[in-house]
Amino acid sequence: MPAAIRHYVRIVDRISDYVGYVAMMLIFVMVGVLLLDAVTRNVIHIPLHWCIEFAQFTLAAYYFMGGAATLKNDSHVRMDLFYERLSERGKAKMDLATIGCLIFYLAVLLIGSVSSLTYAIETGERRFSMWNPSMIPIKSLMVACIVLMLLQSVSLAFKHIATLRGADLS
Repeated sequence: MPAAIRHYVRIVDRISDYVGYVAMMLIFVMVGVLLLDAVTRNVIHIPLHWCIEFAQFTLAAYYFMGGAATLKNDSHVRMDLFYERLSERGKAKMDLATIGCLIFYLAVLLIGSVSSLTYAIETGERRFSMWNPSMIPIKSLMVACIVLMLLQSVSLAFKHIATLRGADLS
C-alpha cells in the first residue's frame, strides 16, 4: 500500500486511541459528579440541580467519543452466524461490505448532526431545564466524533483492502 495510506491509517488510529482514552476517563468524571450529587442531596441537604444533567451530557460524550476506538479495536457487537467460519480474506470481504453500509449511515448521520448543530448555533439553543445549558458544546462534540468515526471507517476499509491484497498496513 502507498506510504500516504499507511500514514493516514497510523494517524487516524492514533487519534482514535487518544479520543477513546479520554472517553474512558469520562466515566470517572461522571461517577464523581453523581457522587457529589448524592452527598449534597442526602448528607448536607443542598441539591445541585445541574449534576444529573451534567452526568447525562458526560454519558453522551462518552458514547460519541468511544465510537472510533470501538471500531478500531473491533470491540463492537457483531451478529456472528457465519463470520467466524470465514477465512481471513472472507472476513475482509464481509467487513468491506459492512463498512460500506456504515460509511453511508455515518454520512447521513453527519448531515443530520451538522444541521442540528447549525440550528443550535443560529438559535442559541438551550436545554429546557433548571440548569438551562447550551446545546452547542455537545452537538459540536457529536459532529467531531461522527467525522472521526467516518475517518476510522475509511482506515478500516484500507486495512481490509490490504488484507485482500496480502499486504500489511502496520
